[in-house]
Amino acid sequence: MEQRISTQRSIMLDFAASTGLSDPSREPRRYLWTDAFAVCNFLELYTQTEDRSFLQLALQLVDQVHQVLGQHREDSKHSGWLSGLDEAHAREHPTQGGLRIGKRLDERPPGETIDQSVEWDRDGQYFHYLTKWMHALNRVSGMTGNPTYNRWALELAKVAHSKFTYSGTRREAPRMYWKMSIDLSRPLIDTMGQHDPLDGLITYWQLAGTANQVSDTSSVLRLDTEIAGLLAICAGRSWATEDALGIGGLLGDAYKLVQLMAVHQVHEAGRLEALLGEIENSLRVFVRHDSLHFRTEYRLAFRELGLAIGLQAINKMQTRIGQQPECFTNASQLLAILARLTRYHALHQLIENFWLEPAHQAMQNWLEHTDINRVMLATTLAPDGYLRL
Repeated sequence: MEQRISTQRSIMLDFAASTGLSDPSREPRRYLWTDAFAVCNFLELYTQTEDRSFLQLALQLVDQVHQVLGQHREDSKHSGWLSGLDEAHAREHPTQGGLRIGKRLDERPPGETIDQSVEWDRDGQYFHYLTKWMHALNRVSGMTGNPTYNRWALELAKVAHSKFTYSGTRREAPRMYWKMSIDLSRPLIDTMGQHDPLDGLITYWQLAGTANQVSDTSSVLRLDTEIAGLLAICAGRSWATEDALGIGGLLGDAYKLVQLMAVHQVHEAGRLEALLGEIENSLRVFVRHDSLHFRTEYRLAFRELGLAIGLQAINKMQTRIGQQPECFTNASQLLAILARLTRYHALHQLIENFWLEPAHQAMQNWLEHTDINRVMLATTLAPDGYLRL
């Protein structure tokens, strides 16, 4: 474990310097998904080493993300905070306008036809990136004991839910947009991300559980309506996927749900069992496709590393349910599924070892996504900072 923490430390210190977090001579380079994982990694390094400089880096990163991604782009005709609040109020409520993705190009202008080859590089807001940031803020709140960070997460959940969700027709359930404009005024991609409703639902339960432990949390920030809305969207949906990153995300969500059931009395035993069943089906298909043996240039590190992170939640779920079976009305069924999932656990080491190889990190498909690849590699080395609530 000591070597893994040492490697994580090296990766994260280099990331802090190269992206302008610890080196003020560099222009800050912020990207919301990557930075959410980075915050969790710094918290884990603080936990493992008791070196407060890592906690300070986590707090610094939160502030810098809000300062950069909570405001309009420098090449935009707009300026100031996305919320439209003045400087003083915006600093008190930095997430009330949402947070930009941090893509290289400005968002697609109104009326312009989507070019799928370019849209990936265009800015905007993604719901599943916002939930990752809510999680990071919640982890900071738990680590520091400061409820302000969870309040910022709740405020982000409120605005994100109000803008990304919409009512369907009488015959259709409510739905969600996948990508919104920077100011959240219009959808940029109106299809729905497969796992966005589930990820949002479990994240809302996480934030609400923390808020319930703080006596002065404003009733305005209760998420009852938002939770009910996502329950409706989730109803009857399948979460099975062949995508490595998607499977990893489902495993992380399942472990969150286990922790919420054990600590915050979230009564979702049936949902958890169904989710684990879909994860098992997904992993069976993924292994059959054998994509982990494709040539390096056809593989994307961050997607595989997302799976590697999630796979490490399997043993953690077994331990938690085994220790607190009274919190799970179907503990024996859950443990039976998890016992079958352990056959896939070793894949995380296969993925990790592959992407630790310097030769593989020299490939173009690694270099094109260096920041997200190395931060998620660091997370696989010590995943508790991200996986633990």
